[in-house]
Amino acid sequence: MAAETRDKILGGTLTVVQPRTGYRFAVDAILLGRFARPRSRDRVLELGAGCGVVSIMLAALHHPREVVALELQADLAEMAARNASLNDLGMVRTICADLRTQRIEGLKPATFDLVVANPPYRALRSGRESPNHSRRIARGERGATLDEFVAAAARYASHGAKAAFVFTAARTAELIATLSAHALEPKRIRFVHPRIGMHRTRAFSALRRIDSLNIIQASPITSDAKRENAEWRRRKHSDSFSSISSNCSTYSGPPRPSESGISTAPFAS
Repeated sequence: MAAETRDKILGGTLTVVQPRTGYRFAVDAILLGRFARPRSRDRVLELGAGCGVVSIMLAALHHPREVVALELQADLAEMAARNASLNDLGMVRTICADLRTQRIEGLKPATFDLVVANPPYRALRSGRESPNHSRRIARGERGATLDEFVAAAARYASHGAKAAFVFTAARTAELIATLSAHALEPKRIRFVHPRIGMHRTRAFSALRRIDSLNIIQASPITSDAKRENAEWRRRKHSDSFSSISSNCSTYSGPPRPSESGISTAPFAS
């Protein structure tokens, strides 16, 4: 249909249907799909799934027992269901509901082994709002606030379960405080820099439900695919997204030439 596009991700292995105008997935979804690492026995819940990019990536890459994509907007939820079917991912189930609702049919609290989310970065009543309704809900906190996303993650995560969030780096302190307030303790943080030497713009946080606080900062990555790919190839680094969970560093600034870098090029559409 003219109102939608079909795009390829993961080197062309997955097809994604998304709106031609309005809210479209960004590189953050691709990075989150690589950051989270469910096990084959896990039940996974994505909060605010949009057209289901993260859900189908996790299903295709890791083959967990089940993936549930929860999305507020009916048109995006319908696209998420179509994307699962289009890519033959029968373990992905879509639910159109508001994550702020305490009881959602088909979702039982404390039953998921992994919860992933990409909450709206813009705080309520901050900055200019998009005139597009779909974008306004997805990118701002009119649909749900950071606290409400975290509360939902805590509600559906089982004891000892994991969670993974991507959020704006400018609100990292608020993210950590909110997570801790809901008994989701940050375990690992990774920052994303647009280019080498530039300030970080995104923060990825791996969490565990009700556990001791002991944060590890993973080595930062950049989201400038072409430039950074060439830069690190010249320096003969071989790091890849598959080593995200094992490559850690306490360095908090931009990536240094001596560190391994990760480019999004192999995974971008």
